[in-house]
Amino acid sequence: MAKTPTGELFSTLKSYFNQLTEGERTPTEVASALNDWARESAESVKAKIAEEVETTVSKMGFIKREEYDKLVARVVILEGTKKEAAKPVKKDAKSAPKKSAKTVKAKVSK
Repeated sequence: MAKTPTGELFSTLKSYFNQLTEGERTPTEVASALNDWARESAESVKAKIAEEVETTVSKMGFIKREEYDKLVARVVILEGTKKEAAKPVKKDAKSAPKKSAKTVKAKVSK
């Protein structure tokens, strides 16, 4: 069974303390080793947290901001291309929509 983070911490501290009391290492060496161990552990924890967050967010259907920005840029490009390709065609007077009598009366009475 894997050690819990607390158990691992106490085990590591106990090991360094024993080495210190037996004269195998100086206090400076022990402090340096503890700093290195803490740095490595912090990086490992950060990586695990990032992985869990990414997995959970992905399951919820969210995307990263970078992906959203890329999608927005792509839509802008596609819409710009579409507008240029489909230029508006001038309509003649016959095909213009007819106004109803109510619309004409409302404009006249104002």
